[in-house]
Amino acid sequence: MTLAFLFPGQGSQSVGMGRALAAEHTAARQAFEIADRVLGFALSRLCWEGPEDELRLTKNAQPALLAHSVAALRVLESHGVTPAATAGHSLGEYSACVAAGALAYEDALRLVRSRGELMFEAGRARPGTMAAVLGLEPAAVEAACIAASGDGLEVVAANYNAPGQIVISGDVEAVARAGEIAKHKGARRVIPLPVSGAFHSPLMRPAAERLARAIAAVEVRAPRCPVIGNARAERIESAAALRAALEAQLTQPVRWEASMRLLLADAPAWFIEVGTGRVLCGLLKSVAPEAAAISLTAGEPADLALALERLGAARPSAAREIR
Repeated sequence: MTLAFLFPGQGSQSVGMGRALAAEHTAARQAFEIADRVLGFALSRLCWEGPEDELRLTKNAQPALLAHSVAALRVLESHGVTPAATAGHSLGEYSACVAAGALAYEDALRLVRSRGELMFEAGRARPGTMAAVLGLEPAAVEAACIAASGDGLEVVAANYNAPGQIVISGDVEAVARAGEIAKHKGARRVIPLPVSGAFHSPLMRPAAERLARAIAAVEVRAPRCPVIGNARAERIESAAALRAALEAQLTQPVRWEASMRLLLADAPAWFIEVGTGRVLCGLLKSVAPEAAAISLTAGEPADLALALERLGAARPSAAREIR
């Protein structure tokens, strides 16, 4: 049975994430223990107990989400459940790389901790923001961004999440201008997002340059299965291409809708959201309502048990293997 694993990005974090999963599964608990040791502080306690405002900090949210996704991944692997392809939304691309065997978990933890710190610093040096534009075609959103840029200010389309849902990113004033133009073009709503910087925009260039040096210092292997890259919505199957994609990711858009359409073309039996929340299942359903999708850990560990049961029922010959 063909399985596609999807990994969430920043914004999906919540206090309590992973606690029940770690209490019930040794493999999950070990993933959190590794994170605590590698990062040198009790990330697990922050995930499980908060406080929420500290967990929300970019430098903490990113490794926390990676750790929870890998904890769930390790439980799946312990039941013999592995992907035919992986994709991760922004930060989730690092989890996707771990799942595909291209990045060591320990290296991914260090990279995303640095990634979060560098993104926060870039946002403080040049304040930026993001906003979701709902109900407008991509070309109209892009035109609004072009019209709002100028005089040293920039705004771009940063996340092509789903039909009628595009996030724009850039300088605060330019994002506000683009939002007003989008409304005049017929956008249903423009929703400001609570972020610490203009992610996936040219404002992240200083962070991207420093992160590229960190990525160059770790081993990146050819993935065991294709990783769908955010920036170009393409299958990545070599170590060199994956390294280049991770280096470019911070300043390039997340082409999530196109990534899902690419995966859908292979007709996987199930899409499995591996990590906190149900956001990616929701986005997938807006692209393809008929797609079979499971969120593993939103209601952990009950959702995990249900997912394993469904996967076993979908593949009778392997039911014993994954139960």
